[in-house]
Amino acid sequence: MSDVIPLTESGHATGATLSLDAMIIGTGVAGLYELHLLRQQGLSVMAFDTASDVGGTWYWNRYPGARFDSESYIYQYLFSEDLYKGWSWSEKFPGQPEIERWMHYVVDRLDLRKDMRFDTTVTTARFDEAIGRWRVETDRGDVIDTRYLITCCGMLSAPLTSVFPGQDTFEGTLFHTARWPKTPVDFSGKRVGVIGIGATGIQVIQTIADQVGHLTVFARTPQYTLPMKSPAYGAVEQDSYKARFRELAERIPHTFSGFEYDFENGAWADRTPEERHAIIDEIWRDGSLKLWLASFAEIFTDEEASEVVSEFVRAKMRERLKDPRLCEILIPSDYGFGTHRVPLERGFLDVFHRPNVTLIGLRDTPISAITPKGIELADGTEHALDVIILATGFDAGTGALTRINIRGRDDRSLKEEWAQDIRTTMGLQVHGYPNLFMTGAPLAPSAALCNMTTCLQQQAEWISDCIAHMRSRDVQVIEATKAAQDEWVEHHDALAEATLVTKTHSWYMGSNVAGKPRRLLSYIGGVGTYRQKCTAVAEHGYPGFTFR
Repeated sequence: MSDVIPLTESGHATGATLSLDAMIIGTGVAGLYELHLLRQQGLSVMAFDTASDVGGTWYWNRYPGARFDSESYIYQYLFSEDLYKGWSWSEKFPGQPEIERWMHYVVDRLDLRKDMRFDTTVTTARFDEAIGRWRVETDRGDVIDTRYLITCCGMLSAPLTSVFPGQDTFEGTLFHTARWPKTPVDFSGKRVGVIGIGATGIQVIQTIADQVGHLTVFARTPQYTLPMKSPAYGAVEQDSYKARFRELAERIPHTFSGFEYDFENGAWADRTPEERHAIIDEIWRDGSLKLWLASFAEIFTDEEASEVVSEFVRAKMRERLKDPRLCEILIPSDYGFGTHRVPLERGFLDVFHRPNVTLIGLRDTPISAITPKGIELADGTEHALDVIILATGFDAGTGALTRINIRGRDDRSLKEEWAQDIRTTMGLQVHGYPNLFMTGAPLAPSAALCNMTTCLQQQAEWISDCIAHMRSRDVQVIEATKAAQDEWVEHHDALAEATLVTKTHSWYMGSNVAGKPRRLLSYIGGVGTYRQKCTAVAEHGYPGFTFR
C-alpha cells in the first residue's frame, strides 16, 4: 500500500503531495461503489468532489420536482442484499430529497466518508510516463500522486449554463436546474420563465405552475411524453419488492436497458396491427418508461414500427392538449418516439390550460438575448420576468472530463482529441492515457438507454477486477491499444448507424453543443450484451490492452 501523507484539518494537503494507489473523481453512484470496491482490496484510495457532500446527480439536481424516472427498487446497488433491504422507498418514483437521503445511508453503512474530500475541483491531471503515475492538481492547491485515476464524474454533470447573450445583465434571479440552491425559492407572485422542455424542464414546469404569479414556458424541442404513475409504498409493497432481491439481481444486469423489463413481445412483423395496438396500449398504462424500453425493439430500427408507436403517443398527447397550437409546439413530428430521451410527466400537459401559463414556441422565433428585464426573441418581442430558469441541458458524456485538463502520454490532451473525434475503448479507457479508468463515459451504455445504477455498477466492478488482475501479476501500467479502440469504435458505430437514433439531432448525438463531433454517445447494443463483451475481455486476460 502506498503511503498517505496526512491532510490538514481542513482536509487538504498544503505544499505536499498526497500519495495514493487510486484516486476517484466524483462521489455519485459510481464513485461510492468504486471507493468501496478498491478499499476492499486494501488500496489507499480517496474520492474527491466539487460538491460539498455526496450524491453526484442527486446532490446537484435539487430543482423543484426532481425525481427518479427509474423505479426506485431497481435504481439500487445489487452487490449486497443487506444494503438493499436496509432501505425502504416511500413510492415508486421518489423525489430528490429522499434519493439524497438514500445515498447518505449508503455512505454511512459502508463507512465511506472518511475517504472523501469535498469542495474540491480537480483542475489538471498529467500522466508521468517515466514512473507510470498520475499527478493531479486541484483548485485548493492539492497535489495528488496516484497510480490509478478513476473518473466517476457522471454522464450528465457538465451543465450548459452560459447559453444566451446577456445572461449576466439580467436584473432578476437566474438559475440553471443543475445548480439549484439548497435554500427554498419562493415563486409567489413572481413572473417566471423556464427555457427548455426536456425531462428536467418538464419536472420543473409541472411542479411550479401553481406556485408562481405567471409562468412563461419557452419551448425548444418538442418531446414525446409518457404519464408517470408513482403509487405510494407501504410496508406491504416494500416487503414485496425486497423479497424479489435475488430475482432482480440476476435479471436486471442482463436486460437491454438494465431495467427490470425487456423486449419480450415478439417480433413486430409477427404481430397483427390489432395485437400491436393492444400491447402498446397495455404497456402505456404502466406509467413508466416501459413503452420505450420494453415494447418492440423495432421502434429503434424500423420506420414503420417507429411511426406507429409515435402516432400512438401523439394521439394520447393530443387528447389532453386539445388546442391545435399547443399540439403544434409540444408534440414532435420530425423524429420518432424513443430516438430522443423520453420524459415521464405528471400533469405537465395539463399545465398549459392554466390561465397563468403562457407557451412560447422557439422553433421559428428563437431567443436572441437575455436582457436586464427578461427574455428577448429574434422578432424583437421581450418578455418581462423576475426569475429565469435554464433547463438547457448538458455537455453530455464528454463535458465533465474535457473541463479537466487531462494530459496523457507525450502531453496529449483529452480535450483536444475529443474536440476532433470522440473515441474510447468500451467507454472504460482511452488509448494514450494509461491507468486512466472511466465510468459513465462515451461509447458505453450510460445515461441513454440504461438504468444508471446497473451500468455504473458493472463498470466499477470491471475496473476493480482489472486493477486486482494487475496487482496479482505485479504490473503497474495498463493502456488500451489503438487497434482495440479502433475496433470498438467501429463496432459501436455499426450498431448505431443501423438505428434511427443517429438520424436525429439531440444530446444523444452531441447535437446540443456547437462544434461537438457527431457520434452516438451511448452504446446501443444493449446493457446485457455490453456486459458480456466486457466480461469476455477480462476472462481472456484483457486482449487489446498492454501491461508493463
